[in-house]
Amino acid sequence: MIGKDFDVFVFHEDVAVLEDIATGSAEDGAAYSHVRVRLLRKDQTPVWISINAQCVRDPVSAEPRVYVLSMRDITGRKVLEEKLSALALTDALTGLWNRRAFDQTLRKEWKRTVRDESQLSLLLLDLDHFKLLNDQYGHPLGDQCLTAVASAISDNVRTSDIVFRWGGDEIAIILPGTDHAGAVRAAEKVRRAVEVLRFHSKQNSEEWVSVTASIGVATATTESEKAAAIPQKLFQAADKALYMAKRDGQNRVEAASSIAPSMPTVSVRLASAQPKDIQGMGGC
Repeated sequence: MIGKDFDVFVFHEDVAVLEDIATGSAEDGAAYSHVRVRLLRKDQTPVWISINAQCVRDPVSAEPRVYVLSMRDITGRKVLEEKLSALALTDALTGLWNRRAFDQTLRKEWKRTVRDESQLSLLLLDLDHFKLLNDQYGHPLGDQCLTAVASAISDNVRTSDIVFRWGGDEIAIILPGTDHAGAVRAAEKVRRAVEVLRFHSKQNSEEWVSVTASIGVATATTESEKAAAIPQKLFQAADKALYMAKRDGQNRVEAASSIAPSMPTVSVRLASAQPKDIQGMGGC
């Protein structure tokens, strides 16, 4: 490191962090600061470092003269923190992100939508008659059903789409950069993927159990940053559309009207799949 600028060794995404420290110390007169950044080893692999930075100032002018850095490798601790954070945001049964992760991600994706002047869509999915399945066939089959549904949905969405177990047998899917028509198509694809699933009943070796899903769709558009409340409105619109899908026959897709910053949340029937005859368990 001798004879080289320190930022040469800083992971490129973290250079701004150190610049903020230097700028802040110079402006507010702080003599000490602490930060975590990634430094590059000799082989260019990153390692997490905890840095204590002390600003040494000119005794007369009080201008910063030099920074003294004390660094400690915290890679092991950082890896453990990330694992614990992932566990806190992951549903243990299905492996999907959980409701806490959903709340965080929805806010983050809406901020990105505003920045990109794009569109954000949300699907809310609820399994039809799932309580009946649990009551009649037992929770082990219910758990098997949830796991299979989660896998089927994950296999039938884009890599940019994010799937969550919102709670119970409800699943939420955030579709970044997706317009209304695209969201409806995605919902119908997911609905079909769930509809073809079959589960073997342990109570009767010749009986197979099917499951279907009702899906509510909502899309938010933005033209300005005056839309801080849109994530909540987007969820409410998708939830209302889901209610309509359940009310009007189940095993269907129901779409709400698009939401813009200046528009109220209004749910209307825009596009839906026609309910089909369902075999076994009266539509479970």
